[in-house]
Amino acid sequence: MTTPELIEYPCDFPIKVMGATRDDFAQTIVEVVRAHAPDFDVAAVEMRASSGGKYISLTCTVRATSRAQLDDIYRALTSHSFVKVVL
Repeated sequence: MTTPELIEYPCDFPIKVMGATRDDFAQTIVEVVRAHAPDFDVAAVEMRASSGGKYISLTCTVRATSRAQLDDIYRALTSHSFVKVVL
């Protein structure tokens, strides 16, 4: 028996990525996401700095086509040295 999917694909799926503030953070994260979602649009990125400016968060909304794709994106992001947290 297979477990039913909780998400219907394709769908727009927001992924929040946090790390220390650095000049190349946003570009690097976009490249990681695009490796698994080639049609990812940079316009779908929201960026916020922490109140002290030490950390930055990006919300990347991807057009997810499968659970496997999302799993691959999460694995790639969580294993990247720039990334502290992925939600």
